[in-house]
Amino acid sequence: MKVTIFTDGGARGNPGPAGFGAAVYDHNGKLVLEIKGYLGNLTNNQAEYEAVIVALQKAKELGADKVTLKLDSELIVRQLTGRYKIKSGSIADRAAKALALTRQFVQLNFVHVPRSQNALADQLVNQAIDEGLQRQKPSI
Repeated sequence: MKVTIFTDGGARGNPGPAGFGAAVYDHNGKLVLEIKGYLGNLTNNQAEYEAVIVALQKAKELGADKVTLKLDSELIVRQLTGRYKIKSGSIADRAAKALALTRQFVQLNFVHVPRSQNALADQLVNQAIDEGLQRQKPSI
């Protein structure tokens, strides 16, 4: 089964409250799943990697063997495809985890897309952060 997954991660501040979002589409381009989560305080890049990791885990759970991962972070795409070196330890650990997950698929592509093409994943990130911050507010 082939899926296309748009992922995004973000932090308000950098670091700051962070979240991830992913939109999973089947081979016909039909939206089959939305994923979002609050991550606590992380950097933008850490959140981007968490989005990739969760998306790859979910793709495997869905039974996908061919995955196209679309991200609006050119940096992350270039790091995961080996074009850029990873210097940060916290990023290197997350990249290693993501790359280990890629070995579970027959075919996997990382594609950079403009932010305008990643609107749903971005929306899910913001919802996750808003919900996470709301849960942290003390009730009066």
